[in-house]
Amino acid sequence: QVQLVESGGGLVQPGGSLRLSCAASGFSLDWYNVGWFRQAPGKEREGVSCISSSTDFTDYADSVKGRFTISRDNAKNTVYLQMNTLKPEDTAVYYCAASLSSTGWDPDVYDYWGQGTLVTVSS
Repeated sequence: QVQLVESGGGLVQPGGSLRLSCAASGFSLDWYNVGWFRQAPGKEREGVSCISSSTDFTDYADSVKGRFTISRDNAKNTVYLQMNTLKPEDTAVYYCAASLSSTGWDPDVYDYWGQGTLVTVSS
């Protein structure tokens, strides 16, 4: 069964850090570009970060540049999102998605999606 599973979300204080994981099963993530998206309550889904299959390309939303870092470990079939200096406005459900054809912020190019993990930044 093809699946993406996010983990690592939780409650963290402002200024804190979390590392999200996106683990693939049923297929090899090696050939896939991966994106992280988030959706806050009452807001539209937005792209946060993406990484190409070859890791030679990464991109970040302006709101997270300098604070978030995307990486991948193909041996573990997993992509990570290290989130530092978290702010209350980072509160959202975070989703990872995999695309064989493209990368970027267009959700329609992604073939597989995870179920999401909730990140809450609050004191």
